[in-house]
This record gives sequence, structure tokens and C-alpha cells, in this order.
Amino acid sequence: MKYVRFESGSLRSYGVLDGDTVRPIRGGLFGSREETGEALPLARVKLLYPCEPAKVLAVGRNYKSHLGERQQPKRPEIFYKPVSSLQNPGDPIRFPEGAANVHFEGEMVLVIGRRIRNASPEEAAAAIFGITCGNDVSERDWQNGPDKDLQWWRAKGADTFAPLGPAIVTGVDIANLMLETRLNGEVVQRQSTADLIFDCPTVISCITRALTLEPGDVVYTGTPGSTRPMKPGDVVEVELEGVGVLRNPVQAWT
Repeated sequence: MKYVRFESGSLRSYGVLDGDTVRPIRGGLFGSREETGEALPLARVKLLYPCEPAKVLAVGRNYKSHLGERQQPKRPEIFYKPVSSLQNPGDPIRFPEGAANVHFEGEMVLVIGRRIRNASPEEAAAAIFGITCGNDVSERDWQNGPDKDLQWWRAKGADTFAPLGPAIVTGVDIANLMLETRLNGEVVQRQSTADLIFDCPTVISCITRALTLEPGDVVYTGTPGSTRPMKPGDVVEVELEGVGVLRNPVQAWT
């Protein structure tokens, strides 16, 4: 199944994506839900980031191809991105004032479907509702430069630095999907999720040893390969096998 969150006139709702049609549902995404019986053309709705998380977490250094000469971590390296960094499919990634070295990071994102704390890997796997595409946008000078910040609060947390979507997909083998990022049509990242250093149940289990995950929370699972700067006027696309394409233009802040 593919689920979306959308806007159509005054209506904001979740729906089932079926080809070029969106079928609205009632009852929310994670409880008892049912279709309303309506059918809306996809071309006439605006897709929003596909859930409304209370927490956005991410994993750093989770593909060997992204490590370079850095040592492989001993455990999943987790960090936060603020909810305010989320951005809708199709809406722009905006560079804040002073941002000069902003990189894409295409990723598979996990969507949590039930409340879990101190979960085993098996319990963690069962709590994953579905997956979607994400872009962990990062300003490298603020993150790693000589005048870097103490934390990644703006390097990875600036407004619009967490595009998410277009749909949440359930019932797929998340352990072996092709992830591809394109910049202006050029393939700049391509690797299977089978190559994650820490698999998804391990990541979720690790997180829940310190904090409770709630339905709708999302976890960006890491980016493969190398990244490079984007500039205003570019278009970045993240495609995950079986999910779809997350496409965002790049703009300067206005």
C-alpha cells in the first residue's frame, strides 16, 4: 500500500495512492482507518510530507561508501533534526543567509507505527509501519568547517533541510531496495539499502534504549557514497525502489 498526506482546497487528509488517484481515508494513518469512498485525481491535489512526526531522528555514517577514511562506528550514530526542517515534495529547499556549502543526502526513511520503548530488534522491526524517501540536507561548513557550530542545529536543522515523501509504502522488503539521488538529472548516489552498516531493526532498537518512539516518528537511515554542493536553480531527486521520487527545487532564502 502507498499512503500520502495531501491538501485539496480546504481538505487536509491522508489517503491511499493508487496510480493517478488518491482515495481519502478517515480515522488517521495509524489507528483504525477506512476509505471515504471518494477518489481525487492526483494532479489536482498537493502532496504534503506524508506524516506528522513528533520526532525526526537520523543516522550518521551508516554506509561504508560514505565513511571515506573515517572509522566505522561501533553503534548507530543518532542525531535529531527539528520538525520545522521538514519540507513537502515539490516545495523548495531554501538556503539560509550565509549557507554556501549545502549538500544533498538521499536516504531511506523509516516511519514508526506503534509506541515502543527498550525494544528488541524483533520488536523494533514489527514497529516499522513503512518507508519513504528523505533528503538529509546538510551545510558542510556549519557542520565540519573551521568555524563549525558546537552542534548540527543549523547544519542539518535549518528550515526546509528535511524533505520527506512523496508516499509511505508498506509491505516491502526494506532490507534490499535501490536508493538513487539525482542532481539536475545526473545520478550522484546509487546504492542498495542492503549495504547499511546497521540494519533498520538495530537502529530502531538502539534509539528506544534511550527514548520512546511514537506512531508517526521518522528515522532517516543514512546516505551512501559521496555528496556535493547544490546551488539555487538546481533540482534534486531522491528515488527509492518501490516508493517513488522525492523532487525538490533549490532556492536562496527570500
